[in-house]
Amino acid sequence: MGRYTGPACRLCRQAGEKLFLKGTRCQTPKCAIERRRRAPGDRRMRRRRPSDYALRLIEKQKLRYSYGLLEGQFVRYLKRAKKESGVTGQRLLQLLERRLDNTVFRLNFAASRGQARQLVTHGHFLVNGRKADIPSIILRQNDVVSWKETSKSRDFVGILAAGSPQRDLPVWLSRDPSTGEGRVIALPELTDADAAVDTRLIVEFYR
Repeated sequence: MGRYTGPACRLCRQAGEKLFLKGTRCQTPKCAIERRRRAPGDRRMRRRRPSDYALRLIEKQKLRYSYGLLEGQFVRYLKRAKKESGVTGQRLLQLLERRLDNTVFRLNFAASRGQARQLVTHGHFLVNGRKADIPSIILRQNDVVSWKETSKSRDFVGILAAGSPQRDLPVWLSRDPSTGEGRVIALPELTDADAAVDTRLIVEFYR
């Protein structure tokens, strides 16, 4: 199965909460969750109380949808997190947060993760001074993310490079206002994720 290309707001309604997939639209009354909180589908069908399996599936899907990952990609991140020392759920979130496309989004260089992924794929960013066009690159502490000089001349890139829209930077990132460069200064924490997920249920889902 390929990447989901349907309405992004439908995924938020399916999860039952905002996953911030549409950038600034999610902060306005036009957000689908604000207008229709009920899950998509035939509302004449009676919805029963979700089973334990369904609860774990929903938590997993919320995290997967938030970062725009395919199931196979998500499983590989989980396997990698299990091999590292520490709590598996926290290691999983640290890996997802340190993806290049997510870091670009967190630095306010893009309005959404989808837009950040497209900008990275089109080669608009440098990592430690070298071109990086793979969204899944995992950044390390002290890595520096910056715009290509040739990209800054484009009008829409100029707006994004100026840091619009403005969101609070997470504590694991810093940004130099004079150069516009972003730097990874620490490892992300569980509280840094957009979606409120229970990582314990996600790990249990794959057991």
